[in-house]
Amino acid sequence: MLWALTILLLFLWVLGVATSSQLGMWIHILLVLAVVSLVINLVRGRSAI
Repeated sequence: MLWALTILLLFLWVLGVATSSQLGMWIHILLVLAVVSLVINLVRGRSAI
């Protein structure tokens, strides 16, 4: 599920950058959230093995 969330957040970030949205702060918050969810997913995956 975290992979889907990560992909969704990255897609929204790319969409926001491509459309030159005026909400620049929100675009970077989406990127940070995507990276955080990716790191959580990787850490949980390693500890489960």
